[in-house]
Amino acid sequence: MTFDRIRTQQDYTDAHAKSVSDPEGFWAAQAETFTWRKTWDTTLVWDFEKPDIQWFAGGKLNITENCLDRHLEKRGNKLALIWEPNDPKERFVRLTYRELHDRVCRYANVLKRNGIKKGDRVAVYMPMVPELMIAVLACARIGAIHSVVFCGFSAQSLADRINDAGAVAVLCSDGMFRGAKEMPVKSVVDEALEQCTTVRRVIVTERVRWAVNMVAGRDVWLHEELTQVGADCPAEVMDAEDPLFILYTSGSTGKPKGVVHTCGGYMVYTDYSFRNVFQVEESDVFFCTADLGWITGHSYMAYGPTLAGATQVMFEGVPTFPDPGRFWQIVDKHGVTIFYTAPTAIRSLMACGIDHVLPYSLHSLRVLGSVGEPINEEAWHWYKTHIGKGKCPIVDTWWQTETGGILISSIAGVTDEKPSHAAYPLPGIQPVLLTAEGKEITENEVEGLLCMKFPWPSILRTTWGDHERCRQTYFSSYTGMYFSGDGAKRDAEGRYRIIGRVDDVINVSGHRFGTAEIESAINTAKGVVESAVVGYPHDIKGQGIYAFVVTEKPVEDPEDMRGSIIESVVASIGRIAKPDKIQFVSGLPKTRSGKIMRRILRKVAENELNALGDTSTLLDPAVVDEIKGGKL
Repeated sequence: MTFDRIRTQQDYTDAHAKSVSDPEGFWAAQAETFTWRKTWDTTLVWDFEKPDIQWFAGGKLNITENCLDRHLEKRGNKLALIWEPNDPKERFVRLTYRELHDRVCRYANVLKRNGIKKGDRVAVYMPMVPELMIAVLACARIGAIHSVVFCGFSAQSLADRINDAGAVAVLCSDGMFRGAKEMPVKSVVDEALEQCTTVRRVIVTERVRWAVNMVAGRDVWLHEELTQVGADCPAEVMDAEDPLFILYTSGSTGKPKGVVHTCGGYMVYTDYSFRNVFQVEESDVFFCTADLGWITGHSYMAYGPTLAGATQVMFEGVPTFPDPGRFWQIVDKHGVTIFYTAPTAIRSLMACGIDHVLPYSLHSLRVLGSVGEPINEEAWHWYKTHIGKGKCPIVDTWWQTETGGILISSIAGVTDEKPSHAAYPLPGIQPVLLTAEGKEITENEVEGLLCMKFPWPSILRTTWGDHERCRQTYFSSYTGMYFSGDGAKRDAEGRYRIIGRVDDVINVSGHRFGTAEIESAINTAKGVVESAVVGYPHDIKGQGIYAFVVTEKPVEDPEDMRGSIIESVVASIGRIAKPDKIQFVSGLPKTRSGKIMRRILRKVAENELNALGDTSTLLDPAVVDEIKGGKL
């Protein structure tokens, strides 16, 4: 029996049992369905202590042959990509698999013409235009390692990522449309490159038709380069364990971590999880609203849907422009059947009122998905009732940049669902709950630290240029375990409910930021001595950022000072990381060794002022009363 498709509860039970009893046999059977230049020598080599994880070692392939070439005979004329622009008055773009293959090969030849080769790192900083996905696949075609940077990040954040990866090229656009705004892109790249020495080429896509600064010998226009190349581009042969991409994620220190995913295992797992979680059929139209700059855009836009030969919608804009009915207008316009978005988006659209939903039939929808953070019950029920009309299953997916694909989720219409519960592990996933001391908790109706005791094909392999950081962050806390950094509860039936981060990371609208990263940005503002940031419950974002800031002297104009701090954060990281609340304090609660007690600050931010615990051991207990008294 093969387990490539789960259709019934019994299929799920059997597939999971097989994946635990014979994981190598299970994943080898999935991998055999792909196009390989050479089959692998060994299915799995692993050691979480080092960590050293290799799937399909010795196998040779190119992921784009599996995303594109293998579909040409039977699906060449099938729609691969429907691009919906920011402005609904602008014409949408449709590309078949044959047309997407042609565009990817031509862009890949542009890369080669500009000296980019296998193993080179390429930074991609673009809005959600078709060329973004084409650029990513073009990099993979020639074996260049792409590093997509969210196009809302600042020049400093971009420069940090370019320098860490040693990128030799940047792929960008002239500007971008976002809602009612036109925003610069190329000028942000220019500013970033003032701090970068490795970049030899910048390839610019024309989007807003602005006049931009083009540096002779470094910068070229994509449309001009495309006139110099053809569409014949044989795919570079890659080893299964060659890096496919680097994606930077925030950590508990200020320096972003470059999570590395490799070609073979990532391919097998993203395809398997995409097809099964969403129960994808040949006629489906899939719409993931994530930006390609995040892992969701990598796994469930660039790769998962194309590997499965699916049709998908890519949207340039925002859910509230020109009005809060934009998502639902797109669903009806393109006959979307599977819709995958974030709880933040759902909550913000809830707040806009039902009148923006009622004009649309949404009759094409059959599966709804949620990603990025746990979805609260109120939002779950609104989504189920008003968007799914009570008939669409909701898959509440839990996974991370580091996991590469969905690890825990119900399977649409197959396994049961429960509001605010991610539910069950996918086949091949072996979660455990641990006590803080590392003891495994085997019973149900318990809470613990969420770990994985066995590798799956799309697990991260390393952090770029710093393998020890990978070991320390994910594999050193508990022997023989991958530690997710999340706490979870397991109910009586074995469903998992994620209860949030247990480390110094804040999850804002599904995007993770290290507290140290934000504090470092705040501390660059003039007059700031020290700061501490924590997350707190936010009706729209899930978690908001609450900053406690110590200044050199008493603040005379709090609003002006808050503005200055926000400017520093936006310049250093991007607008998405700006604090929601900034409280000025004379000092921070610290232990006698100087450690900031964020636990106390978190309780203050959450308004749990009577649950602060013992503060008598602090260096200055009186500062806690002052912070409580000034709470915003």
